[in-house]
Amino acid sequence: MQILKNGKIIPMVGEPYEGDIAIENGKIHAMGVNLDYPNAEEINVSGCFVLPGFVDAHCHIGMWEDGIGFEGADGNDSYKPVTPELRAIDGINPFDNCFTEARAGGVTSVVTGPGSANVIGGQFVAMKTFGKSIEDMTIKFPAAMKAAFGENPKRVFSAQKTFYTRMSIAAQLRGTLLDALEYDRNIKQAKKKGEKPPKIDHSLEAMLPVVRGELPLKIHAHRADDIMTALRIAKEFNLKITLDHFT
Repeated sequence: MQILKNGKIIPMVGEPYEGDIAIENGKIHAMGVNLDYPNAEEINVSGCFVLPGFVDAHCHIGMWEDGIGFEGADGNDSYKPVTPELRAIDGINPFDNCFTEARAGGVTSVVTGPGSANVIGGQFVAMKTFGKSIEDMTIKFPAAMKAAFGENPKRVFSAQKTFYTRMSIAAQLRGTLLDALEYDRNIKQAKKKGEKPPKIDHSLEAMLPVVRGELPLKIHAHRADDIMTALRIAKEFNLKITLDHFT
């Protein structure tokens, strides 16, 4: 056991205070004033702030590996504009140096996943920044479904001559949501009638938790009009969403 002595503790609840934190097997065992455990290693942190681990609620850590280049670039896969079937846990390298750097900065948990090249980019994961496998590090998967409005999908897919406008981005998102709702209805109707369910569509399967209100759509948006489009579609389909960036 280790005891951090005389630190300025910033607790999750309540006012900051001068005190101690006992750590056992890498986890907090107790917090208080003048803690004393036989044979514990005492570390004097007088004058230091001691805070809970930071949580980065939106990042791409592990998807673009630190300093590697193309070999470690696994954050965007723009073979088509709508790719909800892509899963962050299949692209993250737990040994990426970014995780070490994050821990050094006090970040102990992250929500990470695909980038913003696609209209729908794939599934995010909530995970710890320590561990040797994605299975050990995962807190929740999927944690969200990534979507993007505005400049990034326009730039990527206009270069491919696939689409050019914000209207098309919104239309493709709406179309996918409508397809997922129909797919969901067909599944439920087949079950109700005791019939064979529709052929599995792994893209629409990934969208089912979104249209059922079980999984948030995590939306990349910068401009005010993109933000309003996201809100309009969320209201139209009764979606749970988060909005990221807002520059």
